[in-house]
Amino acid sequence: MSALLGIGRKRYESEVAAGRERFAEAQETHRRSEEQRRGTLERKRTEHRKKERQALREVEEHNEALDRRMKDYRAGEAEAVEWFLGQALNTSAYPKGFPRKHRIAFRPATGDLLVEMQLPSEDAVPSVRGYKYVKSRDEITPIPRPEKERKELYASLLAQMTLRTVHEIFSSDRDKVVNGVTLNGHVTAVDRATGHKVSPCLVTVSTSREEFGGLRLSQVEPAACLTRLNALVSPNPYDLEPVRPIIEFDLSKYRLMDSMDVVADLDSRPVLVKLTPTEFEHLIRQLFEAIGMEAWNTQASKDEGVDAVAVSKDPVFNGECIIQAKRYSKLVGVESVQALAGVVEHKRAAKGVLITTSWFGRASHNFARQHGRLQLIEGPELKYLIKEHLGKDVIPGPVPPKRRS
Repeated sequence: MSALLGIGRKRYESEVAAGRERFAEAQETHRRSEEQRRGTLERKRTEHRKKERQALREVEEHNEALDRRMKDYRAGEAEAVEWFLGQALNTSAYPKGFPRKHRIAFRPATGDLLVEMQLPSEDAVPSVRGYKYVKSRDEITPIPRPEKERKELYASLLAQMTLRTVHEIFSSDRDKVVNGVTLNGHVTAVDRATGHKVSPCLVTVSTSREEFGGLRLSQVEPAACLTRLNALVSPNPYDLEPVRPIIEFDLSKYRLMDSMDVVADLDSRPVLVKLTPTEFEHLIRQLFEAIGMEAWNTQASKDEGVDAVAVSKDPVFNGECIIQAKRYSKLVGVESVQALAGVVEHKRAAKGVLITTSWFGRASHNFARQHGRLQLIEGPELKYLIKEHLGKDVIPGPVPPKRRS
C-alpha cells in the first residue's frame, strides 16, 4: 500500500537528499581541512628550510671563526692562544666539587704562558678512611683518617694537579706555540685565624717545554718532581701557608703593543733626543729586558701615562714596575713625577720609574724620595745604563744647567 501510494519513495528520496547534503558538507569540510593542512605543511616546510639555512650559516660562521682562531693561534696571537688552551683546560675531568677556575696570559714575544689556577681546599681529602660494622651494637661506625695522613695526601694532591695541568697545556699545544709555562696554584679558603676569606698561593712552578718533555710522569713521585723543577711549594699547604709566586702580574690592566728592535738600528754614537717617541719607549723596554726583567710596551693611545711595564724574574724581588719615558731636551716638571705617582697607586704597582734624556728639578727629587716607590733616571745615568747593558755609547741630549749648591 505504501509503495502504491508513493510514501516510501518520498522518504527514500528525502534520505538520499539529506545524505548527499551531508556528503557535500563532509567533502567541503575535508577540502578546507586539506587546504589548511597543506598550508600548515608548506609553512612548516618554509620555516624548516629557513631554520636549516640559519643553522648552516651558524655552522659555517662557527667553523670560519674556529679557522681564524686556529690561524691566529698558530701565528702566536695572544687572545687565540689563551682561548685555545683555556678550552683545553676546561675539558679536563676532575671529581665533583673540585674548582674549575683558571686565568691565562700569553706573551707572544717569548712564547711564555702564565697560568693561575684554583686548587681544591683541604676538604677534598676525606676525613674518614673507611667504615666498620660493630656487631655488638649492630651499627656501622666511621674510621677517622689521621691528621698526618690527610696533610700528606693533600700535599700530594696539589702536586699531582700542578703537574697534570702543565702536561695538559704542553700536550694540547701540538703546534708548539708555547715555549714555557709558569703556573701559580691558589686555594680559596677561610683563614682559621681571622675568619676572613683568603686566596694564598700554595705552589708555583716555571718550566720550559724541553725540560718538562724530558720527564716520565708515569714514573715520578709528584712532590719530588716539583722539587726537580725548582718549584716553590708551601711547606704546610694544609694550614694555608703561602709561597711567593715566581711571576704574578695582571697584564689586563694595560693595552700592550708588539715589540720593536731599536738597539739593532742604533749607530755607534746615537743622539737619543733624535729618536721618535715610540723608538725611545722601545729602547727603554729593551734596556729593562737587558737588565734581566720581562718588559712590554703599552699602546700609544689611552696608556694612562704608562709607556712600558716590567716584571722582575727574581722570586725575592718580584714586582710590577711601571715605566714612563720622557724624550725631553729641557727640564721635566714635578707634575710629571706626581702624575706617575698617581698611576702607580691606581695600578697598585710595586714601583714607578721615570726616565728622561734631560733632567729633573730639586722638587721632583724630593717628591720621589718622600713617595718611596718612585725612581728618577736622568740623562747621564741613562747613558751609563745603556752602555753597561746594551753596549751602546749614546748621547742623551742637552747638558743640564749646573745646580746651585
